[in-house]
Amino acid sequence: QVQLVESGGGLVQPGGSLSLSCAASGGAFSSYTMGWFRQAPGKEREFVAAISRISGNGFNIKYADPVNGRFTISRDNAKNTGYLRMNLLKPDDPAVYYCAASSRFGTYVISPLQDAYDWWGQGTQVTVSS
Repeated sequence: QVQLVESGGGLVQPGGSLSLSCAASGGAFSSYTMGWFRQAPGKEREFVAAISRISGNGFNIKYADPVNGRFTISRDNAKNTGYLRMNLLKPDDPAVYYCAASSRFGTYVISPLQDAYDWWGQGTQVTVSS
């Protein structure tokens, strides 16, 4: 059973930055596609970013349009950890952020669909306020 634990959420001012981490255990992290999703109050959970498993020097990344250019997804397979670096945070960004992992895809393949992911973390709250 794969377990994912997010950390790094908190309060930040508009324009500030936060880095989220997702520590994985109980599975073959390096073989999983990893994604980040978020859910704001009163809204459905939405895709933020995803990164494929890495083969040699190759991998694939996808971002949702609202965060493209501001957020950076990455992973460190040696540490079984994924990351989401969030810069230039806006009032639209506050939400509970979830990491997710999927064992269904091959190299370079990623998906923005929640149903494509097998395991989920408990979420970490991100608040943007002055």
